[in-house]
Amino acid sequence: MSYQAAVERMYALGHELAQAPSHKFDLAHMRVLMAALENPERRSSCVLIAGTNGKGSTAATLASILRASGLRTGLYTSPHLVRINERVRINGGEISDDDFALLHDVVDRTAERLVSEGELPWHPSFFEMLTAMAFEYFARRKVDIAVLEVGMGGRLDATNVIEPRVSVITDISLDHQKFLGNTVAEIAREKAGIIHPGGIVVTLPQQPQANDVIGNTILEMDATAVSAVPYVPPVAPGSDCGYGSRGKSLTECTGDAESSDHSQPVWRYPLQVMGQKICVETPLMGRHQLRNVALAIAAAEELSKQGFPITAASIERGVRDTRWPGRFQVIPAANGNPEYIFDVAHNPAGAWALRSTLSACYEDRRLIFVFGALRDKAIGEMAEILFPVAERVVATRADNPRSATPDEICQAARTSAEIKTAPDVATAVAQACAFGGSDGVVVITGSIYVVGEAMRLLGARI
Repeated sequence: MSYQAAVERMYALGHELAQAPSHKFDLAHMRVLMAALENPERRSSCVLIAGTNGKGSTAATLASILRASGLRTGLYTSPHLVRINERVRINGGEISDDDFALLHDVVDRTAERLVSEGELPWHPSFFEMLTAMAFEYFARRKVDIAVLEVGMGGRLDATNVIEPRVSVITDISLDHQKFLGNTVAEIAREKAGIIHPGGIVVTLPQQPQANDVIGNTILEMDATAVSAVPYVPPVAPGSDCGYGSRGKSLTECTGDAESSDHSQPVWRYPLQVMGQKICVETPLMGRHQLRNVALAIAAAEELSKQGFPITAASIERGVRDTRWPGRFQVIPAANGNPEYIFDVAHNPAGAWALRSTLSACYEDRRLIFVFGALRDKAIGEMAEILFPVAERVVATRADNPRSATPDEICQAARTSAEIKTAPDVATAVAQACAFGGSDGVVVITGSIYVVGEAMRLLGARI
């Protein structure tokens, strides 16, 4: 089967959340599929990361640290910005088209056999298929360790068939209520499902409801809790944490780190790690990212205690070399075009994080938003958070059947901001560019599908 045919067959299974919950969430079925593939998930060490916001950034940072430590590192994330291959990586490189097609064929044939023999009641879902392909790929390529981002929830997510070396729980808030529950506590119960008996759990204090659930689950599972608080820097005025450029020292940082891009803005701050002082430089902008970096560093230190060759120097280098596109990613103004910012803020918590970063970095700039969201998201709440800081908003939709129409966005947005509509992302970007001129800032946000289409259109690095 060709790569294109494999991708089309994957999408023919329906979107990750298109099927009824009973058809998607059943680890028993995933374990049957894994056993038929001779359990590739057991042939590599793994870290499992769950949460509502920040799990992708945490996973990318931790994978970068592991790679900088000399480990052959797999990374499995979702969803993708442009190509499905982005979801499965080894040492930063995407799975090739040929490998994707081959592994799809292996897993698909296995699944069809299991259905025909009555071992499975139905064909695995899109996400189950892709997760199985990732496990098989990492096993065949003999990765030393794989970092896995939970797709949704945790307790019944397809990734949760592993026995993780470390589990990480990022910030939890309301999202996917249709599948996970209507309260933070209910959602936290699903996320805390990645805590295994006797396991190690890295987390940070967050909403009281989530704290209670996570704490009780740790006690029930006789797990070990590891706080990442020591790795979160102070951001109060006068502290040594702040925005800077690569290679330019702050008060406590040495400023001698190698870098090929001295113009890229970074968070820079000194930190005590493994008994040594390092200078953290993370290209992931926004105060919320400091929590994600802290979680990644804490997880890396726990892995070092398990014998992985991780050092303070490799943590410093890995954080600095992290690449996670579409998260406050900036394209500078050029050739009369405005500056562009791409940020996947797909729920209210993400919207607040984006607004906070914009307020800190672009307080006196004209902001023009290109916004689109999936129909099942909290569009009205996101609009109330983001639209007031915009001079103008262009509502649009991605090429995805779950996308809200521009008119639906306008109806949900109870705001005095001026909202224009565009039938597609290309038209929306063109309108925003015209509104912005050379001195404006065009912020493209909301659904990852809108951000991905705009990045492809504008030639942004993925």
